[in-house]
Amino acid sequence: MNRRRFLASSAAASAASMVSLHAQEAAPPPPARPNRIGVSSYSFWGFNRQDLRPIDICLEHAARMGFDGFEVLQRQLASTDRAELMKIKRRAFLLGLDLMGYSTHQGFLSPDPAKREENVVHTINCLEQAYQLGIPTIRVNSGTWGTSKDFNDLMANRGQEKPLEGHTEEEAYGWVIDAYGKLAVQAEKRGIVMGLENHWGLGRTPEGVKRVVDAVNSPWLRVTLDTGNFLEDPYDRLKQLAPDTVLLQAKTYHGGGVWYTLDLDYPRIARIMKDAGFTGYVSLEFEGKEDPLTAIPKSLETLRKAFA
Repeated sequence: MNRRRFLASSAAASAASMVSLHAQEAAPPPPARPNRIGVSSYSFWGFNRQDLRPIDICLEHAARMGFDGFEVLQRQLASTDRAELMKIKRRAFLLGLDLMGYSTHQGFLSPDPAKREENVVHTINCLEQAYQLGIPTIRVNSGTWGTSKDFNDLMANRGQEKPLEGHTEEEAYGWVIDAYGKLAVQAEKRGIVMGLENHWGLGRTPEGVKRVVDAVNSPWLRVTLDTGNFLEDPYDRLKQLAPDTVLLQAKTYHGGGVWYTLDLDYPRIARIMKDAGFTGYVSLEFEGKEDPLTAIPKSLETLRKAFA
């Protein structure tokens, strides 16, 4: 009797498992999770609104407006002392905001090894600050040649800049690749992914960004993709970098752009990113002339709809 009961119960269990398996195979796949939307502190400050420079004020506005996360622009910080960073970390947590990005500046387009090493040390300090804040990724750059009069001049030339006299871009790729090869080791120690941005210099083209990222060949150097930094044929160029992207910075220009205005199709961009398997954060970078306190909520609505 025990043996018959055992065989009967085993057969029933097997049949139930097969039914469950077929049900799972027939069930539709779960809906795609929408991308979470964050905002860069730069959207509020923009190097201009001094009343909106304090990070704690920006955090309050971001939480009130309904963002999921917050990206810190390092140059906006009054101090990078550990105690000040801990205050930011605590405030963000209490407001229910993820600190999800740390936007930093560095430059390696210099023939002077001492200057390049100085920027390596600076970037290591940035990695350490992000580690203390609990931020998983930092935005990094190749830097520019410095042969433009100023940023306005660089923008007037659509981001193109002549190399220093006696030097070439081919030479510069070696400097940048060498620097990020060293920095990838430091990033791994802290568990922080660097995202090389399409941000002028060698990052002006998708081919330039990919050349550096592919040569370093480390999971700790990927791409921070900015929707507003490809001034021509943006969609094809965004598509080239989408598979390597760890953070998408989304530009909007309510009131007209400060340097230029792009009419970006965000539903189209969202499809490009979804097709590439991007499930990470979208970080708003508002760069228009309208008051950020009215333009940023409009931008959030645009991004929510596009990336839902």
